[in-house]
Amino acid sequence: MSLRFSVLASGSTGNAIYVETDKQRVLIDAGLSGKKMESLFEKNGLDPSTLDALFITHEHSDHIKGAGIFARRYNLPIYANEKTWDAMEPMLGKLTPDQRFHFEVEETKVFGDMDVQSFGVSHDAAEPMFFTFAHEGRKLSVITDTGYVSERMKGLVGDADAYVFESNHDMNMLRMGRYPWSVKRRILSDVGHVSNEDAAHAMADILDANDKPTNIYLAHLSKDNNMKDLANMTVKQTLESRGYQTGKSLKLFDTDPDTPTALTVV
Repeated sequence: MSLRFSVLASGSTGNAIYVETDKQRVLIDAGLSGKKMESLFEKNGLDPSTLDALFITHEHSDHIKGAGIFARRYNLPIYANEKTWDAMEPMLGKLTPDQRFHFEVEETKVFGDMDVQSFGVSHDAAEPMFFTFAHEGRKLSVITDTGYVSERMKGLVGDADAYVFESNHDMNMLRMGRYPWSVKRRILSDVGHVSNEDAAHAMADILDANDKPTNIYLAHLSKDNNMKDLANMTVKQTLESRGYQTGKSLKLFDTDPDTPTALTVV
C-alpha cells in the first residue's frame, strides 16, 4: 500500500489536488469548471467517479468554482468547517443533506486507511484551513493561501515526506507590477500570500526540525507576479543559504495551473 497524489492544478486561476491510497480517493478543492476538472483527471488517467470525498479549504472561487457541479455529478460528500460552509453554500448550488459534512479546524478524521488532519492558516477568508494526509507511516502536507507560516503551522505540517507549499509571488515583481496598491497590500499582509523567499525560510525551519528525504512542490504561483524558474531559483538559493542542498534527498518540483503533476508516491 502507498500514499499517492497529484497537484491537478495550482495557481490564481484554480486549484485542485488529488490524493489516494489503495482504499481511498479524495480531492482537495475544485477551483475550476467541471469540464476542466474532468480534463485534468483524464490527463492523469484518473476517474473522478471513484472519488470518496471532496475537502474544501476555503470559499474563494479559485478553490470552489467547480465544487458544486463536481459534487452533484459524482454524488460526492463535501467536507468543510462551519464558517466556510456558511460562506460558500450560496455559491455551490443545490446539494442534498447527505453531501454536507463538517470538518472543523484542527480536527483529525479517518477516511478508510487514511488519517486526515486539518489546521488553520492566515488568509482573508471565513475560516481557511489546509490538511495533512497520513498512511502507513508516510505523510503529505498541503499548505497554501496563507499570509505567513506560524510556528504552530510548521509543527503540524512537519515531518512530511512531501509538501505542497505556497510560493506565491516574487516581492520585486509584485511591488513593480500593475496591481493597485490596495491589492498589493492585501497580498503582502498577514492574511495574504507567502512570497518565494518567505516560503523557503519556512521550509528551512521545518526541515531543521525534521531533516529527512523530502519532495517540495512549489504551489499557488501568481500568474502576474511570479515565474516557475524564479520561484525555483529563489527557494533553492534561500534553502542553500540555510545549509540545504537540493537535488538528491531534497527535491523541488513545479506545479501548473493547466497541467497536472504526475501521480506520485509520497
